[in-house]
Amino acid sequence: MPIHLFWGDDIGAIDRSLNAFINQAIDPNWISINLSRLDGQNHAQALQSLEEVRTPPFGSGHRVIILNKSPFFNGGSSELSSQFESVLNLIPQTSHLVLISQNKPDGRLKTTKLINELIKNKKAFEKKFLLPAIWDEIGQKQLIQRTANEMNIEIEEKAIYSLIEAIGSDSQRLVRELEKLFLLEEAKSKKQNVKKLIISQETVNELCQGITSNSLEICSYLLANQLGEAITRLDSLINQGEPALRILASLTTQIRGWLWVSLLEQDGQKEVGFIAKQAGIANPKRIYVIRKQIRGKAPSFFIDLLKKVLEVEILLKKGMAPKNAFRDCLLT
Repeated sequence: MPIHLFWGDDIGAIDRSLNAFINQAIDPNWISINLSRLDGQNHAQALQSLEEVRTPPFGSGHRVIILNKSPFFNGGSSELSSQFESVLNLIPQTSHLVLISQNKPDGRLKTTKLINELIKNKKAFEKKFLLPAIWDEIGQKQLIQRTANEMNIEIEEKAIYSLIEAIGSDSQRLVRELEKLFLLEEAKSKKQNVKKLIISQETVNELCQGITSNSLEICSYLLANQLGEAITRLDSLINQGEPALRILASLTTQIRGWLWVSLLEQDGQKEVGFIAKQAGIANPKRIYVIRKQIRGKAPSFFIDLLKKVLEVEILLKKGMAPKNAFRDCLLT
């Protein structure tokens, strides 16, 4: 019963690990038949994933069923839980059910206890993908080192700290920056006839041009109502080629998290684990930081801010230039 549980807020790392697994498991000649991607928020598709994984692969290789936003370990319906339990012993060894969730599995649920038992017996596999907190420099350093190793790229320790300053814990941007840094370092090495290619601090500073903008930094300026500084940082990200909708997605996620915590705090809720689950935050320790960040702010502040970023999304999808869309909505 090959079941794979991927959870955490590092979406970029999940995607890379998932693609590597697909390439390893599925015969490329049969990928269109033996690969399914389903949405766990859709009840019918969640049931469909359990039906499809019972089917052996066609042709050679293995079959992979991917269920994004899996409901099985985070409060899904009793019907889904029962179906999940009944299917476990019916999955062929060459079929794989990959369950993906941003949230940590709820240890109180029967399905979670069952999958944990299977993991202990090596009949199921779990991978955690947690982004380090913005104050966790050691975790950020490990993230960069791990990502560079996955990409077979060597990088100096001083260069790692420069990258931390430039992009923080933005995993998806990190991959793009490492790819560009590798190409730049490769071009410089050829000119200098250097055989061993190691990304240097000089190359990081040259490429990033000292700009330390990232979505979390922009959010901090929005939180402090420093709209002019937020716009400046947004412009720098857009100038670096960062897609506007991706920036917007990061801002929306952060603001929604603030709003949830603010509302639950106002309601008198103190349980950190409960707040993290409701806010969709994988690492409950982040709640302590968010509480300090939003101190003194009413939920209405975050509702207004969320309304503005959603208006930005509307203008972007109507075709407005990204810089103008952010200005028109945030400065109104």
